[in-house]
Amino acid sequence: MIYLKKAIIVILAGLSLSIPVFGVEDTTRYTLSLCREMALSRGTVYRSQQELLAAAELNRKAALAAMFPKLTANGTYMWNSENIHLLANQMPFSFGTAGVNADGTSYFNWSGDNSFSRLAADLEGTRLQRPIEHLQNDAGRQIANAYKQVYDRMTVDVTHVVGAGANITQPIYTGGVLVENYKIAKATEHIAALQADTKHDEVIVKVDEAYWRVVSVSRKYQLANEYYNLLCRLESDVTEMTSEGLATQSDLLKVRTKRGEAEVKRLQAQNGLTLSRMALAQLCGLPLDEVFTLDESGLSETELTTDIIDAATIAAGRKELQLAQEAQNIARSTAKIAAAGLQPKILASAGYVYTNPSIDNGIRSDWSSHGFFTAGVVVNVPIAHADDILKVMAAKHTADAVAMKTEETRELLTLQTTQANQRLLESQQRIAAAQLTCNNAAEVLRMAQESFAAGMIASSEVMQAQTAWLSAATDLVDAQTEAKVNETKLRRYTGKL
Repeated sequence: MIYLKKAIIVILAGLSLSIPVFGVEDTTRYTLSLCREMALSRGTVYRSQQELLAAAELNRKAALAAMFPKLTANGTYMWNSENIHLLANQMPFSFGTAGVNADGTSYFNWSGDNSFSRLAADLEGTRLQRPIEHLQNDAGRQIANAYKQVYDRMTVDVTHVVGAGANITQPIYTGGVLVENYKIAKATEHIAALQADTKHDEVIVKVDEAYWRVVSVSRKYQLANEYYNLLCRLESDVTEMTSEGLATQSDLLKVRTKRGEAEVKRLQAQNGLTLSRMALAQLCGLPLDEVFTLDESGLSETELTTDIIDAATIAAGRKELQLAQEAQNIARSTAKIAAAGLQPKILASAGYVYTNPSIDNGIRSDWSSHGFFTAGVVVNVPIAHADDILKVMAAKHTADAVAMKTEETRELLTLQTTQANQRLLESQQRIAAAQLTCNNAAEVLRMAQESFAAGMIASSEVMQAQTAWLSAATDLVDAQTEAKVNETKLRRYTGKL
């Protein structure tokens, strides 16, 4: 009867614990490689970096295109309320004044002292006086008409002004500005590519950390269940022993207290498992409330190494160092661009211009112009530019500072790789020690259970053995998880991710 009761308690405890651990049988199961693929395909950070890479590529092509000729077309139209009159509407001469009225009629007024007036005065009273006066009037009308014709010819119709043209320019020498701009654009494109690769590696490292965190918490949850089952079994045994007078109520209360603590730990492990799953789901672009399981088989398959790697050689190929070197190249090109401000610049241009009114054969508004071509060379020679000299000096100092930063980055990366290798070696030692401790704790627990069943030890010693076994098994899971994360980081640093 005693053994039947104990069997029922153990079976019910196991059933109550198995449901939240595994869920339904058709729960989706993900592997590490699949989680990586989902994070890379659905992650916005990595995709945005790809867009920046495409933009950098186009900027590099634009910097190259700046070295070739540029063709520009221009067009203009203007309406004016008044025309342009090159002659005044009233023009004084020594012998009189000619003018044009607002209504378009012309006139000419002889001055008081002119040849005709003096001649008419000399011939006053003779038969030639009247013909001289008629001749003076006719001459005035002829002068007025002539002035009006000249006035009209010198009037430009600018009511509608149209201009069009095409121009082509070609830089001949710019002091190296275009070449250095292309180098900067090319370095920027390489930086964008390196940053994309870096984001790729960062996503993988984050996914691996979240993945093995879920596996670790899941293993600890299973250990908490097993520990809880052991205490349930021990509670059942102590209960029977208490009823038979072989144990005290104090022993039973101690076991029950321990079982209550184990139940709290099991609940904490379950909550931790839920939160760690949500963190992994967020990285992979999955619904946060999705329940899934992971492939835990790789936890004990860590590829550890005992070889001392050449950290300096590996650091030379790190993307971080390449980014620093490209930044150094950009600083050098920037200094050369600043120096180009002190050098001559030569620009050639050619074009075609068409206007109406035209000026190729007088000023005309009859659309009869054929336009004209232009060609020329512009040379700009800086003579005294103190600001450009100071800018060159500042750019050189900046380039030197970036070069020093590059060397510092090289040293830090070498140190980082060495530390990662050491951590992985330490993980190997910790796993070996934890495995040995776990095996010993399991053996001690087995012997304690047999001794307790034989009545040779008290229940408190069994609980101590159970606690030691749980601690050793938890340490082994932590060591294995840490080794997997350290392995991923070392692979990233050594370019084997």
